[in-house]
Amino acid sequence: MIYLNSFNLPPIDEEEHFLNSFRRTCYDSYYPFNFFTSDKQLGRIDFSDITILCGSNGSGKSTLLNIIAEKLKLDRKTTYNKTHFFDPYLEKCRYELSVHDPLQLKSLKRLSKIITSDDVFSNIIEVRERNENLNFKRELIFNEKNNINRYGGHGPRGFNTDDPQSMKAYTDYHQKRKQSGSRYVRENVGVDERTYSNGENGFKYFTDSIQPGGLYLLDEPENSLSAEMQLELVQFIIGMARFYDCQFIMSTHSPFLLSIPYAKIYDMDNSPVSVCKWTDLPSVRIYYEFFKDHDCEFNRI
Repeated sequence: MIYLNSFNLPPIDEEEHFLNSFRRTCYDSYYPFNFFTSDKQLGRIDFSDITILCGSNGSGKSTLLNIIAEKLKLDRKTTYNKTHFFDPYLEKCRYELSVHDPLQLKSLKRLSKIITSDDVFSNIIEVRERNENLNFKRELIFNEKNNINRYGGHGPRGFNTDDPQSMKAYTDYHQKRKQSGSRYVRENVGVDERTYSNGENGFKYFTDSIQPGGLYLLDEPENSLSAEMQLELVQFIIGMARFYDCQFIMSTHSPFLLSIPYAKIYDMDNSPVSVCKWTDLPSVRIYYEFFKDHDCEFNRI
């Protein structure tokens, strides 16, 4: 499913008009002005159901994703470090959607989002912090339970059946005595979220966040994922695009993601930026040449 048909960056004349009216010597850079149109000769991007931006570090692929996400006002978890000229640049961008029905647009806006590496790592840290807080609370309550069992007693002093707070304190006290320590702690604190490796957490974050019928921008989703999990992510993305009406636009260095069948790939290192086959990308050729040089080592008996 294609929700975003195309995205137009500001034409050169509009960029120059803005910059000529805003020249200040205190700025060394007006990025992203003049970067895509002048340096990359990129004015318009047409999208498929799976579109990939590939290029070396500094090629602008992550910036372009963030420009699209901000222009479309997509949901995001972590903030993006904008330049001073980012918002004026956004105002001059244009896009075309294939969805026009108000209800469909509302649903698309609710589901769609940009997912970055910072989002994944932030989620991993949040899970750890929640588990640490649970461990602290669990220790306090477990100690309280042990003290009750050790010293016994008849419950809170001054018990009054007419006082709701007194009744609750009395009930809680005997509930603590009656239950085993582990059961009482589980019911009053909860249990840890399952501990996953960083790679497992990363993969789970994508599968939990991506729902049917949405537009998803993924910025280098291979980060923290092993080769095996990258292949699993490939199958997940293909399945969600083919059977669950999702559209994906992503940046990546991963040859596994780049090899997705029928994906539309833009080589951000070219000037002008152009669509190419994944096997023609210089980064993929480096992998190919590397393994070809070591082929004899794989063939040893």
